[in-house]
Amino acid sequence: METRPPTPPAPCLIDQRTDRAYPLDPLRWCGDDGAPLTVSPLPAVPPSGIDTAERSLWRYRAALPAPATHAPVSLGEGRTPLLERTWEGAQVRFKLEWFNPTGSFKDRGASVMISALAAQGVTEVVEDSSGNGGSAVAAYCAAAGIAAEILVPEGTSAAKVAQTRALGARVRAVPGDRDATAAEALRQSARVPYAGHNWHPFFLQGTKTLAYELWEDLGFTAPDAVVTVAGAGSIVLGLDLGFGELLAAGLIPRLPRLLVAQPAACAPLHAAVQGIPVPPFGPTVAEGAAIRAPVRLPEAAAAVRRSGGDTAAIPEAAIVEAQRGLASLGLHTEPTSATAAAAVRVFRERGAVRAGETTAVILTGTGLKAAAAGGGSLVAVGAAA
Repeated sequence: METRPPTPPAPCLIDQRTDRAYPLDPLRWCGDDGAPLTVSPLPAVPPSGIDTAERSLWRYRAALPAPATHAPVSLGEGRTPLLERTWEGAQVRFKLEWFNPTGSFKDRGASVMISALAAQGVTEVVEDSSGNGGSAVAAYCAAAGIAAEILVPEGTSAAKVAQTRALGARVRAVPGDRDATAAEALRQSARVPYAGHNWHPFFLQGTKTLAYELWEDLGFTAPDAVVTVAGAGSIVLGLDLGFGELLAAGLIPRLPRLLVAQPAACAPLHAAVQGIPVPPFGPTVAEGAAIRAPVRLPEAAAAVRRSGGDTAAIPEAAIVEAQRGLASLGLHTEPTSATAAAAVRVFRERGAVRAGETTAVILTGTGLKAAAAGGGSLVAVGAAA
């Protein structure tokens, strides 16, 4: 008698801290106890399953928790260039994420998250952000016909606020730092669906497409290492999800090493991975990484360790130097992106970036959003995300 392979379990939302499972509901953004959730691992899409006619991250729709009956909310996100260059004595491939519609990688997560919420008939959302996340959510809400209120801390970059407003969102400044803004959003979530990019599990499903895209870019092989910056850690967690699914399917032989940079002025993930006290917090030009208490800190640290990766804390002067060095190559990045580039030297000296291997460096956002040319403006820790 013919035997059939077992049916894979239905996808669900998982609290990785307790292993508690919840139904796959886009309106649920946290566990009953307030813990962050993630979508359970999904079957990886093989090369034959990629929709090559689709010029966006939705070419990997078979690996995304998207309802088949609803068209995705897409602005052509994904499929960003992978540019090979010599940098800090190493051959690297820069992944230019500012080619996304609003100028940052956050469009990946926003597309998948807002698609899921739109499919549920959501007509308004609230989000807290002082940067790229807010403008991404504003853009995809505009495309979906969803009203968006974006809460921002006082002192938020004027360029990013202007972009968010231009995209039709209502922007409201909240007195205090980034933590105060998040607290106000959580209060509002009792009456308005919450599209928090640091909390919503569907957002990470969008950032995991970076892993699939690097795999496809490199001829369906994984890089040996990926260097990225982390604030809340959504790229770290997305890469862990995507490469983990590819590994489970036997489509790659191992996980790439995740090499994660943070500004020395705000390096809680670095401290967690290295097992050291958190360094003193201070102002930083890398406003996108200035998050004192990342919601998913334990999960991000576990992802770095699981990959055999490493972390580095980068001084302010090195971030600015790297931003200017990238500009000399024609790559105009915001300081947060330059933090990853600055870390290449550190990781090469440690032996984590190695000659003869394939190293991808994620450049997360455009320098056009930086408040000041040639280095950005200092932002107090906790006042940006």
